Amino acid sequence: MIPACPLASLPRGEAFRLEADPPIAVFHTEEGEILAIDDTCTHQDASLADGWLEGCEIECPLHASRFDLRTGRVDAPPAKRPVRTHRVVVEDDVIYVVPSDEEPNLPPGVMLKG
Repeated sequence: MIPACPLASLPRGEAFRLEADPPIAVFHTEEGEILAIDDTCTHQDASLADGWLEGCEIECPLHASRFDLRTGRVDAPPAKRPVRTHRVVVEDDVIYVVPSDEEPNLPPGVMLKG
């Protein structure tokens, strides 16, 4: 598990970018859910943590692709491939991310650092 941030520092409707390889976006929905996905849009290199959160969907700030935060599924093009989701654990008022073992769907030209 990777510690992301204290629960109190992530208000509802906001996102936190966790520096990992690749980066992970942690979202606190208006409904109170804490969800995590890869922070890079699968269409082009853009931070999803900088996007617009509505319900359980995030809209990419670059070309308006939308992803379901629960499944990673693409809900609006131009992205075609889903983003990887990660399990979240809240323990002692700290948000932890359990990174997925699946391969990430990175956009063309973006490579893992490690």
